[in-house]
Amino acid sequence: MNDTAPVVPANERARRLNFGLSGKLLVLTLLFVMLAEVLIYVPSVANFRLNWLKDRLAAAHVAALVLKAAPRDMVPQDLKQEILAEIGAKAVALKMDNTRHLLAVSDPLPPVPKEFDMRGMSAYAAIMDAFGTLLSRDNDLMRVVGAAPMGGDFVELVMDEAPLRQAMLKFSVNILLLSMIISAITAALVYFSLHYLFVRPMRLIGAAMIAFRADPEGGNRITWTSTRQDEIGFAERGLAATQTEIASMLHQKSHLAALGLAVSKINHDLRNLLASAQLFSDRLSSLPDPHVQRFAPKLMRALERAIDFCQSTLSYGRAQEPPPDRRMTELRACVEEVRDTLGIEPDARIRWISAVERGLEVDADADQLFRVLLNLARNAIQALESRAERDPNRDQIRITGRREGAVVVVEVSDTGPGISEAARAHLFEAFQGSTRTGGSGLGLAIAAELVRAHGGEIRLVEGTIGATFRVTIPDRTVDLRARRGERASA
Repeated sequence: MNDTAPVVPANERARRLNFGLSGKLLVLTLLFVMLAEVLIYVPSVANFRLNWLKDRLAAAHVAALVLKAAPRDMVPQDLKQEILAEIGAKAVALKMDNTRHLLAVSDPLPPVPKEFDMRGMSAYAAIMDAFGTLLSRDNDLMRVVGAAPMGGDFVELVMDEAPLRQAMLKFSVNILLLSMIISAITAALVYFSLHYLFVRPMRLIGAAMIAFRADPEGGNRITWTSTRQDEIGFAERGLAATQTEIASMLHQKSHLAALGLAVSKINHDLRNLLASAQLFSDRLSSLPDPHVQRFAPKLMRALERAIDFCQSTLSYGRAQEPPPDRRMTELRACVEEVRDTLGIEPDARIRWISAVERGLEVDADADQLFRVLLNLARNAIQALESRAERDPNRDQIRITGRREGAVVVVEVSDTGPGISEAARAHLFEAFQGSTRTGGSGLGLAIAAELVRAHGGEIRLVEGTIGATFRVTIPDRTVDLRARRGERASA
């Protein structure tokens, strides 16, 4: 989200809105329809010119046949002039039997500057001649030659170009008016169709995005359910899902931020309280009671670990764990310390089974490894305690450890009810992977983070009774050059 975006004035926003996607769509529709009409007009006006001239040639041919059939000098000159005026010609000629007959001439003709042969004219030549006639400003004479049916070679006539130009201009005006009507109707239909199908939904999506950007956590999200099966419907459903996920994520982060502040305050005061408890444990260690002597060192160790953890949390100021201080740690001793911390005695209603290889050592941070096993074992106890009655022969926690080459594999198993499918989807995520009502889900998230810090892996083993978590921690890679340097310095 870019908070430094330039602020657009209200009048500028209104101007852009008025000429938005709808206005652009309307203008483009009009332009494209007019372009289509122009492409239709060009061959149409050329074809109109050809048909107009063909009609004049047909009339001239009929007049020529009539005059030719009449006996010589039997048609008065006035009738000839009237026939020529009727067909709009200055002169008519007919060629038959290799003889050209000039059948009627009005006045003595001046030179004819333009000549058009209608026989075998190409489409390109017809278009160029049509626009030449439209753009001409002179009232020149033109000679038009066309094929003569019924045995004639050709028929020709001489006529003024002005009547043809006037007819073509009238045709062009009619085409223009028709094009404007068609463009207006087409543009309106296309505009309203596309506005309803695309522009209006996109405008609603844009408004929803702007409202959500203004207040992502205020519930300003898409409120309608899209049933469209096209790209717009896909975008609406995708935006609705994205807004819901972002709002949920922001709500969770706000909750975590408030929780982090509360934890920081608690850690600050808890550290002082633990320091006081450590002083009292020091005094207890001086008592001669054997039970006190047995548990006092473990109590002091637990308090020291708690104080160090509070101090590291306050020092980092965030939930990230410090890097592990790795060294070879005996796994069996760590497992026994976990059992003592959880208070599982030999006669408890939950049976504790340790199956760790004798002398097995793990290249790990002892405190962080203890926290991993403690969280996994505590989750196992809580799963077993969810039952109404507990039976040591049924309710068991088993911790196994073995070395596979340069990797140590530790498994923490229980015979509880197992983990539901809903919890498995977010098993190692904070506040989401809890397997019981009221749980926070932090135990598995902390364990996973600590294991990953060691370069290891933690996962749920499928197909077991209850729940089994497998932790693999590899040994650190030995830098041979560094070791050679240490030996040389020694």
